[in-house]
Amino acid sequence: MEELKRKILDEGVAIGTEIVKVDHFLNHMLDVRFLERIGQEFKNRFADSEIDKILTVEASGIAVACFTAPYFGYPPVVFAKKAKPNTMSEGFYEADARSFTKGTVSKFRVAGDLLSPGERVLIIDDFMAHGEASAALTEIVRQAGGTVAGIGAVIEKGFQGGSRKLRDMGYRVESLAVIREISDGNIIFE
Repeated sequence: MEELKRKILDEGVAIGTEIVKVDHFLNHMLDVRFLERIGQEFKNRFADSEIDKILTVEASGIAVACFTAPYFGYPPVVFAKKAKPNTMSEGFYEADARSFTKGTVSKFRVAGDLLSPGERVLIIDDFMAHGEASAALTEIVRQAGGTVAGIGAVIEKGFQGGSRKLRDMGYRVESLAVIREISDGNIIFE
């Protein structure tokens, strides 16, 4: 998505050789008009897929998933929680995910009554690095007896191998912008 690449170059900040900060439109402040176009692009990429639900992770993925939902006829958006709330005492799906950015391991949890066997689930991720978050979400869909219809990432750091790992697991991955390299403050796309 050329518009996304331009936005990353204009508003993103390269930090070192592995981090791209996109706080001005995706992760801290949201460019709502732009997110509408992101949602439309995910629909374009997955036009051949029937979707029953969209699954993401709190917090940055929620906005992207919500702007994607209207283009698929408003399926429910479910988001995995990173901390177990007091209200989730039993009957939930759970998978571990390592965060590249934070250097931590989180337990993603989804209440058992929010995903059902046989549902076709589109996973939406704001950033894909090593693919750990998306892999954990695929595990949650598997536990629920659903099918992963595809995995959409807004920005992928291709050099960290996440999409390759997920494709090797048999999943369809569509990334709207793939960064090949970050070098000397420059972001270089595939």
